[in-house]
Amino acid sequence: MEILSKVNDPKDLKNLTIQELEKLAQEIREHIIHCCALNPGHIGASLGTVELTIALHYLYNTPIDKIVWDVGHQAYSHKIITGRRDQFCTNRTYKGLSGFPKMKESEYDSFGVGHSSTSISAALGMVLASKIKGLDNKVVAVIGDGAMTGGLAFEGLNNAGAEKSDILVILNDNQISIDKNVGALHNYLIKISTSQIYNTTKKRVWDLVGSKKIRSLLKRFAFSTKTAIMDKGSIFESLGFRYFGVIDGNNLEMMISTIKDIKEIPGPKLLHIITKKGKGFKPAEENQVVWHAPGAFDKETGERIESSIKKAPKYQDVFGNTLLEIAKTNSKVVGVTPAMPSGCSMNILMAQMPERAFDVGIAEQHAVTFSAGLASQGILPYCNIYSSFMQRAYDNVIHDVATQDLKVIFCLDRAGLVGEDGATHHGVFDLSYFRPIPNLSIFSPINEAELRDIMFSVQDNIYKTTIIRYPRGNGQGIEIPKNYSFIEPGKAQLLHDGKGVAILTIGPIGNIAKEAAEKAKLEGVDYIHYNMRFIKPIDKEALQHVCNNCHSIITIEDGSVIGGLFSAVSEYITINNINISVTPLGVPDRFIEQGTIPELITECGFDYDGIYKTILNVNKKFSK
Repeated sequence: MEILSKVNDPKDLKNLTIQELEKLAQEIREHIIHCCALNPGHIGASLGTVELTIALHYLYNTPIDKIVWDVGHQAYSHKIITGRRDQFCTNRTYKGLSGFPKMKESEYDSFGVGHSSTSISAALGMVLASKIKGLDNKVVAVIGDGAMTGGLAFEGLNNAGAEKSDILVILNDNQISIDKNVGALHNYLIKISTSQIYNTTKKRVWDLVGSKKIRSLLKRFAFSTKTAIMDKGSIFESLGFRYFGVIDGNNLEMMISTIKDIKEIPGPKLLHIITKKGKGFKPAEENQVVWHAPGAFDKETGERIESSIKKAPKYQDVFGNTLLEIAKTNSKVVGVTPAMPSGCSMNILMAQMPERAFDVGIAEQHAVTFSAGLASQGILPYCNIYSSFMQRAYDNVIHDVATQDLKVIFCLDRAGLVGEDGATHHGVFDLSYFRPIPNLSIFSPINEAELRDIMFSVQDNIYKTTIIRYPRGNGQGIEIPKNYSFIEPGKAQLLHDGKGVAILTIGPIGNIAKEAAEKAKLEGVDYIHYNMRFIKPIDKEALQHVCNNCHSIITIEDGSVIGGLFSAVSEYITINNINISVTPLGVPDRFIEQGTIPELITECGFDYDGIYKTILNVNKKFSK
């Protein structure tokens, strides 16, 4: 790492030659690969943006000038260049670096990101803030092509164009987000980048880079590309942006020359670049879907390191296989996902029944309202959205589904603490934010068999819109019966009857609680344990049974204790004027950072030891 070892902040780039910068790009890639081999991360996109990152920090005066990244999967080289080289191998680990740009982590991280399509809006806010304050700094928004399918990106473009703001948006087009990109915009970008007129003009541009003709030729380049595709002009120019591109985003000399020429042009500008996801690491280039976040791997051979321990099937795979099974027997059933077919395993349905599965792109709001439209015509959509991403479509669930009493089955993958992706991705608020909404039920299975059972059960007309939330990762390893068991709406499952302490759990955390309670029983603790399953409607008969036989209650949930199971139980007790103590275990009122799931549940106090000690303490305190 001859050059990288000398780069401690972006100022160290300023005096390097093009050849040295190109060598630096190679060394940065090697460092990303080295660190991600045993400490897994989102390697693919960041390998593709090394030249872009170097060019931006070389040309701009960061952190005074602002670079706003979209998501953060692209920003590993940014972290390495901005003083975090030696810490980078702690990326996404407990107490280590965040996997995404984070304002509290570095002054070079101008805006925290984790969800897509936010960069343009945030960058525009910074531009106008600088104008109000009388500052003359520059702002660049870097957005991936997949993120351009999000409505927020277009809202930002529309506003920035109308404001005639001095902003540069760089569209990093690698034609893939996690899965292959879809939609009309993706097809439009493909047409631009493959246009015969574009490719002819592109060669002429590069032949003349550095000459006085560059700006006029770039204008002709944009015009020729635009007119090759659309008679009425490009979509970006119609929004008030001057369009430049398409250029090779992995050609460092071209990137520096082009950005240098357009950065001083006033007003809204959009530079369209093509980068290769996984560039510089052959396995990542050849299988971009897998290598978006491949897990641990051998950096020499590229072989992915799989655990030799036989694991239970993932919850997402149980969802995917069950959805296919249901779709084969119910012609009204379809699947909907916002750009996560492999992430949620809806690709299983897509492979066998492609006409019954819809990938709508990174557009959670659209996914929900699209599902509502299907439901209005008698179709039964199973709409699968990661729990933290569903937060973006909250109004759509209320306005377009619940108020109209339409039946949509929302399957929330990655519910609860998700691990190394950290605060932006933990799905800990869904129980709380959905519970107040009328006309829907909320269910969390204790294991993979219950997930399968509820997916079958909700087809029944007795069910309305149902939220099914389940965690990231593997199930419990139990045998899944061939035939499903019908689950009655709002009915809890009694796992152990007794007196004394009541343990009320929702979701897979109930398995850990069951083990802890069995150990506490050996210490003389008598208890009742309910797998509540539903938080709405909540089983009032179960709660009354608990209140009649116990001196105290412990609620346990892999979610926020504010608004979740603890709140629901406390409300029942208050309304019915019952004198009984309730002790909550769950996610406290703060954002939980990255780490392994066992590390995080230990931090929050609802791991095995935390539950066991709480049972003993509560029993001792309230049994007197």
